[in-house]
Amino acid sequence: MLLQQQTAVTKKGGEEGVLSMVMKEPAGKRSRAVERKLRRREALKARPVAEVTVTFRHVEPTDAIRRYGERKLAHVAEALKRPCTVHLILSVDKYRQCGEVTVKSGRLAVLAAQQETKDLYSVIDLLADKVQRQLKKHLEKIEAKKWRAPSAGEVLSAAEEAESESRS
Repeated sequence: MLLQQQTAVTKKGGEEGVLSMVMKEPAGKRSRAVERKLRRREALKARPVAEVTVTFRHVEPTDAIRRYGERKLAHVAEALKRPCTVHLILSVDKYRQCGEVTVKSGRLAVLAAQQETKDLYSVIDLLADKVQRQLKKHLEKIEAKKWRAPSAGEVLSAAEEAESESRS
């Protein structure tokens, strides 16, 4: 990597001396990569956050399960592109481990999912997958509604073009 050296020369009392030597990177791939990295960091800081709360019913609350649930369900806010609240309820009834998730956000109707297996970790995994599928389907419906129908003028002009092509 080539660096350019710049020296600043000053005159003090008739003497010439070197004040400082500054190393400067040329504007190239390296500096663009650094700028990209800084933009990514800023984007990560600005990304939405999901507030995940975990409730245990008839279960000994452990930090490992709580952190696992928070980590798996924190991705919901990224798909929504806005902050949201996620409430995870874990319960045990004899040999059945049950889980429920409720997701609330500003533009989103309430998403809810329930799952039941023999392991709490697998319950959390299945719930996270189910919520992601529901969320994806909901967002696709919203996007489909955004597509507008063609105006009357566009329809008429398309019909006229089709007629002129069929005549030729």
